[in-house]
Amino acid sequence: MTVSWPVGPEVRVDAVSGGAMLYDTSYPGNVSGDWLSPGWWAGWGRVRELAGGRGSGWSIEAEGYHLVLRHYRRGGLAARVSVDRYLWLGEDATRSFAEFYLLYHLYHAGLPVPRPVAARYLRRGLLYTADLLVERIADVHSLAAVVREGPMQRSRWEDVGRCLQRFHHAGCCHADLNAHNVLIDADDKVWLVDFDRGRLRRPGVWCDTNLVRLLRSLQKITDPLPGLHFDTGDWRALTETYFEAKRQRSESGDVPGWHAG
Repeated sequence: MTVSWPVGPEVRVDAVSGGAMLYDTSYPGNVSGDWLSPGWWAGWGRVRELAGGRGSGWSIEAEGYHLVLRHYRRGGLAARVSVDRYLWLGEDATRSFAEFYLLYHLYHAGLPVPRPVAARYLRRGLLYTADLLVERIADVHSLAAVVREGPMQRSRWEDVGRCLQRFHHAGCCHADLNAHNVLIDADDKVWLVDFDRGRLRRPGVWCDTNLVRLLRSLQKITDPLPGLHFDTGDWRALTETYFEAKRQRSESGDVPGWHAG
């Protein structure tokens, strides 16, 4: 089987019982369909279920591997119809394959995202379920968790703004840019995760919409908290850095790295 996105020869698609698996053959170890089943890892006693979000997620520690496995689940009203089944529209349109391809593109472009390891779909008639396996980022906390603890330094807000501009310059539209999907590691490096339904687009109004979504997320998290965890000065530090980075790229002639889609 072949893949439609521009990927290296190390990426393969193999048939598995009931569906197919997309994976990186250069990843250390013999990646197989078993890797996308939490029960298989649990047999080694190295699986921890992750809290938060609507999806089922597991943190995996095994023989030097540090991974996160996610089973796609629906949210909102759609979950009343089906918790984890999606309408079949073709292999590359499956949630797991689409996110793997986007992560692969971003990872190899040098952007701070988790390395994709494998993706799978299992099909039954017109419906399918999906799973994604990525490398876990070490020693990180979500922006949501950090601001709940108290005010962040200005330099951290600037780092977040600079990071977001890198993604937008690359044409990456994050479908759910909120404070839970922005991570900060022990070295203050900023990462983005959870690119389900993300896509590459020509930079435009959606960039501002992304920022507004993040702002609303931060307000929702911090407004009920006692004390001042987030204020207009923090947001100003983020956006001023974002737009300054955008201006510098424009003046240097740095062409956005988006692909039409």
